[in-house]
Amino acid sequence: MSEIVLNGITWGHSRGITPLQAAAQRFMELHPHITIHWKKRTLQEFADYPLEKLVHDYDLLIIDHPWVGCAAATQSVLPLDKYLPSDYLLNQLHNSTGASHISYNYEGHQWALAIDAATPAASYRADLLQQNNLPVPETWEEVMALSKDGKVAIPAIPIDVLMNFYMFCIAFGEEPFTQTREVVSKNTGIQALQSMRSLYSRIDKKLFQCNPIQVAELMTTTNDYWYCPFAYCYSNYTRTGYAKNLLNYADLVHFGKHRLRSTIGGTGISVSSFTKHKKEAVDFAAFVCSEECQSTLYVQHGGQPGHLKAWTNIMANLLTGSFFQTVLPVMKNGYMRPRYNGYLHFQDHAGAPVQQYLLHGGNPEDVLKEIDRIYKQSLAGEKMSLSL
Repeated sequence: MSEIVLNGITWGHSRGITPLQAAAQRFMELHPHITIHWKKRTLQEFADYPLEKLVHDYDLLIIDHPWVGCAAATQSVLPLDKYLPSDYLLNQLHNSTGASHISYNYEGHQWALAIDAATPAASYRADLLQQNNLPVPETWEEVMALSKDGKVAIPAIPIDVLMNFYMFCIAFGEEPFTQTREVVSKNTGIQALQSMRSLYSRIDKKLFQCNPIQVAELMTTTNDYWYCPFAYCYSNYTRTGYAKNLLNYADLVHFGKHRLRSTIGGTGISVSSFTKHKKEAVDFAAFVCSEECQSTLYVQHGGQPGHLKAWTNIMANLLTGSFFQTVLPVMKNGYMRPRYNGYLHFQDHAGAPVQQYLLHGGNPEDVLKEIDRIYKQSLAGEKMSLSL
């Protein structure tokens, strides 16, 4: 039997690359005629470089769910519902962590399998809070009080503040993107921006250059920051041997009568439409997203699975200081972003005016006008994917 080589592209954090390498190694042992190579790229490249270009060079791609509108329009990855058994897909649906599985289903097709699940959650240094006789914040007011001492960290690059803008719009009773005239009503948008500004104006300015990984690294390698109210969660930093000082995770705080509701992230594994080895690539995707692999090899090697049974697995929680058990309610309550073809233009550009307002203040109405302008561009199809 001739050798088959599959090439995959993922992102370069331990959560993104290490479990895939472990799963690929085991898959190759089970299928000696198949070789799988995984290449990594930075988190920023993961967000910036058009996936519709990568499908020509890679058989397997790790994607963000907002890209599936483009996937459907360009047919650049396989609709996996045409290649996988219905009972397998039903198992994935019934064992979705929050909306992870359905987030990759668009226009009636499954463009990826949820290999990884994440959402912004609170994190903290238990040792530092205990040393200072401080409880883990449970309310927005307690977060604001702690922020006075400069001990609160938040990732504040444009993409992260935009995701949190969605969260605060929801906190004021309105989901964004429910109409085509504007992202959110002026009244809700102003309240969301002003509430964010009240906190972000107190954080260290260097955090406006930090993504969630960089904030987790700062929190675990220094004693400068004790608490983060919302950042995309990473189970790696709860694991003995991975971080110098471990993080603990907690639910999001109460904002008024309800807890904050964050914007889900995570990743999916898709198969290029241009692969010469469709069956083998689909088989690997099904293998790595199966309950057995996700609950064992994948989570044991630093992964943050998409399969619910892995999140409720006793050993997975022992390995991570109950990370999965703690964050699961946040995942189940998560908000799913739009996925229309063109949304990524909005996501790539609308965070900048929000970040500038949080940094420097100004008129929040001007911020809303600018993001509405970008929204209309995205709906008109500007900056869409290049045709294949």
